[in-house]
Amino acid sequence: MIIGIPKEIKESEHRVGMTPSGVQTLIQNGHDVYVQNSAGQGSGHSDEDYSNVGAKLIETIEEVYDISEMIIKVKEPLKKEYSLIKEGQIIYTYFHFASSLELTKAMIDSKSVCIAYETVENSDGSLPLLTPMSEVAGRMAAQQGAKFLEKHQKGCGILLGGVPGVSPAKAVVLGGGVVGTQSAKMLAGLGADVTILDINLERLRTLDDILPKNVKTKFSNQYNIEKEIQNAHLVIGAVLIAGAKAPSLITRSMLRDLKKGTVLVDVAVDQGGCFETTKPTTHNSPTYIIDDVLHYSVANMPGAVPMTSTEALTNATVSYAIELANKGWKKACNENEPLRKGLNIVDGDIVYKAVADAFDLNYTELNI
Repeated sequence: MIIGIPKEIKESEHRVGMTPSGVQTLIQNGHDVYVQNSAGQGSGHSDEDYSNVGAKLIETIEEVYDISEMIIKVKEPLKKEYSLIKEGQIIYTYFHFASSLELTKAMIDSKSVCIAYETVENSDGSLPLLTPMSEVAGRMAAQQGAKFLEKHQKGCGILLGGVPGVSPAKAVVLGGGVVGTQSAKMLAGLGADVTILDINLERLRTLDDILPKNVKTKFSNQYNIEKEIQNAHLVIGAVLIAGAKAPSLITRSMLRDLKKGTVLVDVAVDQGGCFETTKPTTHNSPTYIIDDVLHYSVANMPGAVPMTSTEALTNATVSYAIELANKGWKKACNENEPLRKGLNIVDGDIVYKAVADAFDLNYTELNI
């Protein structure tokens, strides 16, 4: 199969779809890999690194799309890329369709085969291709929260871990999945007073066993959320419903009860956000203020640490990429149920129900 790896064009996105080691593995399996010039530069991988493992370098993004049967990316195609996508072409990347009707319609019109990393799902409900970036984003959420609590960043001016004789900041984490767990772990390590909420009691029991004792667990409902955030200095939104729009857990009216300079970090922004006031921001302009509450909602948080993120992503995605390339998407998805669940849009039809439901569009049962 001919595989293309374009340079990401989203603002401040420095990751690349695959490291040289992943490319080498694909080539060893008998496939041709074309990499756009300087695609890996932001992740610390030179053009020479790719050519040394057998990749062919080409100049423009248009050439990459034109020659390739499968495109391996990190972020969803942007408007500039819509017209480059060909009928029947496999696009293997993060899509987060439920947050963008425009993207969804564009991929329907393209009649391509859209395999979304975020909906590849194991039998136990885990999301193997979302997990590595969730781990990065969860840890970064605590890191960014600590930074934006500083007064000159428009936060309330509290040190996350306090000092002897001075209380630490209170941090609330909404969601006890991968993002929430990693956030809580980092916050606890920095000495914050942490409360993590989730609707799954078994998950709360597990978190109670594995997290440090400065992390308290609480069942998630509207009453408990409202109560906890009133005293919080930092709130991290870490709620995910696979493939669907995130639930809005903090409404605009609830902001009035928060302390001035409270920081809200919404990691669920890719799926529409779990705060009503969330809107996507960028690394160059990451925050905004509503009702004296600082919002941080960068839509590609792991893009700020591309050396870590690209390697972690490739470790997870390369085995599925090999299956797709070796067998073709139909056979690969028929034989691999987790990969089959990654199919979101195929030949102009929405085949992942949560995406159709997000926009009240027609859902088509997958038949391959």
